[in-house]
This record gives sequence, C-alpha cells and structure tokens, in this order.
Amino acid sequence: MKKIVIIGAGGFGREVKVLIDQINASLDKPKYHIEGFYDDDQNLPHLINGLPLLGSIKNLLEREEDICVAMGVGIPQVKKNIVEQLKSINFDFPILIHPNVYIGDDVKIGAGTVICANNILTCNIVVGSFVTLNLSCTTGHDSNIGDYSSFMPSVNISGEVNIKEAVYVGTGAKIINQLEIGANTTIGAGAVVAKSLPANCTAVGIPAKAIKFH
Repeated sequence: MKKIVIIGAGGFGREVKVLIDQINASLDKPKYHIEGFYDDDQNLPHLINGLPLLGSIKNLLEREEDICVAMGVGIPQVKKNIVEQLKSINFDFPILIHPNVYIGDDVKIGAGTVICANNILTCNIVVGSFVTLNLSCTTGHDSNIGDYSSFMPSVNISGEVNIKEAVYVGTGAKIINQLEIGANTTIGAGAVVAKSLPANCTAVGIPAKAIKFH
C-alpha cells in the first residue's frame, strides 16, 4: 500500500479521510495506508477520527521519504500557498475520486484533485490540479475548471463554462452555460450566475452580482 497523509484536519480533511477509506473499500486490495493529518493548528486533538495529528506543514516539509499527499483544505488561496511550499519536495499528489462518481467521455483531471461522492462530470471537461469538487456537484460538457478552485456541495455548472484559477463557489450555487468566471472570485451559496463574472470579486444573489472586489 502507498503511504498517504492528509493536509488539514478540519471538517473537510476528515471527509477526505472517509473518501480514502471508501476508495480502499471498493478495491480488491486497499491502495492507501493513511498515516494521519498535518495541520498548522496545533491546538487540535492528538487523535482525530482514529488518526494521529502528525505535526504542522513545516514538519511535513522536513520529511524526505516519497509519500502521497491529499489536500483536505477547501479555501483556494490556502491550497495554492501550501502547494507552492510542497512542490520542491518529491511528494506524489494522487487524484482522489469517490467510487460512485460518474465520469463520461474525454474528462481530464489534474494532480491533487479531490472529487467527492455523487459528482457527475459529463464529457469533454478539463479539471485542473488541486480542485475540490465536494458532494453532489454536476459539471456539464466542454467546461474548464482552473487549478485550486473549490466547489461546495450541490453546485451545478452548465456546459461550456470557463472557470479560472482559485475560484470558490458556495453550496447550491448554479452557473448557467457559456459563461466565464474570473480568477480568485468567490460566488456565494445559493447564487445563480447568469452573466460572466470578473476576477477578484465576491458575487451573491439571484442573479449573482459582484458586491465587492479584492
């Protein structure tokens, strides 16, 4: 089995632990041995859902062995900052996909991406690296999702949507077809995006409108 550690011991990190367990359970022979969590919050318990807290990100950087690393962090910029620290180390960032995810024709998925249960990705889709597709999202044909982007449960992405790097989309939001979402933009929970959105903004409402820029 491959040794794997999870970055982030919060709620999503614990969900990634469950996801890896479910991947293992679906195979004739388990693929991963989960060693534990790395998290900069050292006030967390030493044992989390049966796994040890192994230390901080700095401690992970000090490891020299070849191990797999799973991203259990959902905030795009935090993910990006962590990955930029880790890229100099010879770590493997596997793609983690729940066994019941539906993936159609010509779907490309980048390293370190996590796709949770009940997702549907239809066809001719490009999903970047270190993307988070949380529970029950749908992604339509000919869509592109940029690196480090995160989608909370039940997000619906229609066809021919171009989502740039480090976009965060809240629970239950909907993006209609043939739109572009600029880099580093946040879309609020329940929003309906009916027009393209620029980079570096926060958009909320039905229809979604930019309410601030950062």
